Amino acid sequence: MGSMRRQFLRVCGIGVAGIAFVALGADAQQPAGQLQPQAAEQLMALANQSRAEQGAGKLQWDEGLAAAARDHCLRMAAEGPIAHRYGGEDDLSTRAGKAGAHFDLIEENVAVGSNAAEIHDEWMHSPGHRANLLNPDVNRVGIAVVAVRGVLYATADYARGVQKLTREQAEAQVASLVRVSGVTILEDNAQARAACGSEGMPEVQGQLRPGFVMRWQDSDLKQLPKPLTEKLASGQYRRAEIGSCPPQDVEGDFTAYRVAVLLY
Repeated sequence: MGSMRRQFLRVCGIGVAGIAFVALGADAQQPAGQLQPQAAEQLMALANQSRAEQGAGKLQWDEGLAAAARDHCLRMAAEGPIAHRYGGEDDLSTRAGKAGAHFDLIEENVAVGSNAAEIHDEWMHSPGHRANLLNPDVNRVGIAVVAVRGVLYATADYARGVQKLTREQAEAQVASLVRVSGVTILEDNAQARAACGSEGMPEVQGQLRPGFVMRWQDSDLKQLPKPLTEKLASGQYRRAEIGSCPPQDVEGDFTAYRVAVLLY
């Protein structure tokens, strides 16, 4: 059995758990395995049943995660010993991102067993796998099961889904939060976009000099940072400029947004 967890945090921290291997003495000449979609559906149903019993939210199927799980599971069945990564293979977050998934936390369980019920039972009785499967912070899943050499190989990729926004959409979402305070949003945001990727006070363009600059990076733009909300609540500022830029120091394909808000 093997479990892995990776997460993008606001400070761009990444956490990785250990990797376990099970050797089956597989012959490289064995035929390719066959996907077992019904077993994958059974594993998802069993996971949601266990999560409901523990008060965790229901997992929704994610096609991107499923594609990543399928590719890895086929590779795992071909290799024999189970693992989270093989030579020449992308890491978990990268392969999930390439498959079209958007997330800020991702976990993976892998296993080999005789049937879906046995695999689920083993995961539930292994602390690391159980924590991944029951994690209340994940809400999406993609599962693949491959039959070969008389056994089933399984890969389950769990993630916390993140909305995929364009640069303009990210700016508009932050603008909607700032506008609630009664501050006017400036249409020209060139200075905020420039400030987003820099440090310190931005270079002044024209007559406007910001009195406060807030930069932050997160996967969720549903709320503003506390220092910014406090400044907005002070009533000291009347106008705001909002700009987004590419995130910094994000490993793999975690989805994150970097934003700057300039207050005048």
